[in-house]
Amino acid sequence: MGIRIDTIRFYERQGLIEPPPRTESGYRVYGTEAMRRLAFIRQAKGLVFSLKRVKELLALETSPETSCADVRARALQKLEAIERKLGELEKIKKALLVLSESCPGKGPVRHCMILDALRQNGVH
Repeated sequence: MGIRIDTIRFYERQGLIEPPPRTESGYRVYGTEAMRRLAFIRQAKGLVFSLKRVKELLALETSPETSCADVRARALQKLEAIERKLGELEKIKKALLVLSESCPGKGPVRHCMILDALRQNGVH
């Protein structure tokens, strides 16, 4: 499945999956439900949901009062956060582009325009 055992045990401690039954020799035996939840967690983490949000999504799934609208609202909130982050990253990209274009790329590091700008908080 591509999830390290220490990560799976961490998810157990966080209450994201139930601790599995063990064989007589002490080996953990993960059932279908645990494997389904692990796949869900991996997918949600791949969409950059925090473990707190993953736990909330898993709780929504088991709550009889939850509707698809509740889940959709969470997805839209995540989308808004991603849009904000993309805006921030675009500003950072532009600032780094300006800095890298202003640097001739030669000479001693003590005359580096990029380092000078960073020292002076000149990156916006």
